Amino acid sequence: MKSSGSVRVATWNIHSGIGPDSAYDLARVIGLIRRHDPDIVALQEVDSRGRAGQDLPVPLLKQALGEHAAEARTITAPDGHYGHIVVSRWPMREIKLHDLSVSTREPRCAIETVIETPHGPLHLVSTHLGLGLFERKRQAALLAALARRSVEPTVMLGDFNDWFRRGAVRRALARVMPARTMLKTFPSRWPLLMLDRVYCRPHGALAGSWTDRAARKISDHLPVFAEIRLS
Repeated sequence: MKSSGSVRVATWNIHSGIGPDSAYDLARVIGLIRRHDPDIVALQEVDSRGRAGQDLPVPLLKQALGEHAAEARTITAPDGHYGHIVVSRWPMREIKLHDLSVSTREPRCAIETVIETPHGPLHLVSTHLGLGLFERKRQAALLAALARRSVEPTVMLGDFNDWFRRGAVRRALARVMPARTMLKTFPSRWPLLMLDRVYCRPHGALAGSWTDRAARKISDHLPVFAEIRLS
């Protein structure tokens, strides 16, 4: 049960909706998320390439998880696009896409928005960072700058691809985003690395976090759910 004055957020790299069994099945992704009843969901590796009609992921995810959505298309192809999204049950304003791409590496982006929750505005940033060390160092500095410019409670979540104990992301965000989840999420079958995280401020805003091991049959990452106290 959700705490009074709090919102529930989730982040999950859904591996294009394709599980370890090589089957594309967005219904089981949606089913697992809905069991935890999050108010705001950030999903990475959302892929419409090769899909058509009723199989398009963004409309399905929006219909199932919340009527408000923001999408970052980092790769566009003739048969669709690939990227990450934020879905919210509450209105989103001031939606901005920030280009985090570095030279010849895979395009990367951050979604920034303010969500009008019943407990007040929540500044939120969702992202999926790169695999290169130098790449992530630059991206982490940009994320820290986004966090500093807001006076509202802030949540930053996604797949940070930062597997070192004192990696670039953790160092850059340590002062501006003092609370973070510490759940091992990758690989989903035998989780060893904390790639997927929820950061927030102020420090006391993080009321709890958990994952769901049933997701190991759905994606190569486990999801992270967190309770964020706003009042």
